[in-house]
Amino acid sequence: MTYPSVYPTGVTVYNPDKCWNGYTIFQAKEVGALLLDMNGTELNLWKGLHGFPNKLLPGGHVVGHLGLRNPAFGMQDQTDLVQVDWDGNIVWKFDQYEYIEDPGEKAQWMARQHHDYQRQGNPVGYYVPGMDPLVDKGNTLILCHKNLKNTKISEKNLLDDTIIEVTWDGDIVWEWTCSDHFDEYGFDEAAKNVLYRDPNMRTAGGGMGDWMHINSMSVLGPNKWYDAGDERFHPDNIIWDGRETNILAIIDKKTGKVVWKVGPYYDSSPELKKLGWIIGQHHVHMIPRGLPGEGNILVFDNGGWAGYGAPNPGAPIGAKNALRDYSRILEFDPITLKIVWQYTPLEAGWVHPVDSNRFYSPFISGAQRLPNGNTLITEGSGGRVIEVTAEHEIVWEYISPYWGQHMKTNMVYRAYRAPYEWVPQLETPQQVPIVPIDPKTFRVPGAAPLGRKKETVVAGVGAYHGSTALCVAAAEEVEE
Repeated sequence: MTYPSVYPTGVTVYNPDKCWNGYTIFQAKEVGALLLDMNGTELNLWKGLHGFPNKLLPGGHVVGHLGLRNPAFGMQDQTDLVQVDWDGNIVWKFDQYEYIEDPGEKAQWMARQHHDYQRQGNPVGYYVPGMDPLVDKGNTLILCHKNLKNTKISEKNLLDDTIIEVTWDGDIVWEWTCSDHFDEYGFDEAAKNVLYRDPNMRTAGGGMGDWMHINSMSVLGPNKWYDAGDERFHPDNIIWDGRETNILAIIDKKTGKVVWKVGPYYDSSPELKKLGWIIGQHHVHMIPRGLPGEGNILVFDNGGWAGYGAPNPGAPIGAKNALRDYSRILEFDPITLKIVWQYTPLEAGWVHPVDSNRFYSPFISGAQRLPNGNTLITEGSGGRVIEVTAEHEIVWEYISPYWGQHMKTNMVYRAYRAPYEWVPQLETPQQVPIVPIDPKTFRVPGAAPLGRKKETVVAGVGAYHGSTALCVAAAEEVEE
């Protein structure tokens, strides 16, 4: 698919009667954390507060980071994780995970945070009725990096994923390391062979294998499965996904062991085949109690390229060997794996498979279940955020106008919607409907449809059915 070079930005669709109205926060590319109302009015910019991702807390507080490790030595390492108030004052900070001494750089403590974190009080980092994240106390789960060697995986240096829990005062009280559980992920011999030779090597730091690439992490919170006696779904257990391996997993908080898993393969049972291959996914989480679909798994199934295994024409050595050129949002039952709700190119209104790549974000992205049953979808690679109803109607659409200087893209990592009452500094804004522009009739000034002098009508349109014959149609000119 080729994108147009010029298109509208900001809010292009808004139906107040069908939306779950509130504020939307996201990382404006290379600028800072940006808060919008439903009409796209920019209400506050926390300049320099970057987000991996940015999250809004009650009271108009925002979490993000202030620094990035030199990419020559680190891969997506944030130097810190901070919480600021409405005026940008730092009220909490963590950077004490690892003391880093990169050549030619000032030695400093770093958080090495990447992709996700969760503040105590809320399981998923977005609004859940009755589960507000704590603002002035509480522990924080943080997804971090660690460099190590694990010869079960490869002889090469690895960029591993860790999850740590830190207190409000910055003490690390729990840590989990992904590579410690390599034997629990279910890789076949072909995948182990590829991983050993090329664990997704990155050039930073002289070369390191970003073998799993966890990109989301949250706790399950109270749920019906645990209430029914299934210990795998203990409210303290943690769900995460590995972008490079096509794995979704839940780990036991007490033991660290994998107690539930989908992937890395999707052809080993009738249930998995029906679910279909999940590839390069982002933002897996359990829909929290109190929201429609509670207990189901929600994930942005990016498609694109990911996985390790047998070589194929698209993956000559077997790395990134699962391929698909469109995205899906899936909500499915974690017990039966049955799809409960989805948003795919078909639900988006495109002809499958001819136009499937019109709904496609092969990296970043996410999905949030809203209290009215709608879903806020971040189609990240194109800087597009939409709110869709359970019936798949787009009732809000926003296209980011913020383009990067270094990466020439308006991508949005992950957007979140929060209620008006979380920002007491603002009056509840007016909600003015925005009717979608019809692209068939919209013209830039000076190129209006009535500017043409004549039309040419081709006779016989619709009568040609041959695949190789030449159709010669008579034409007549019609003066306006």
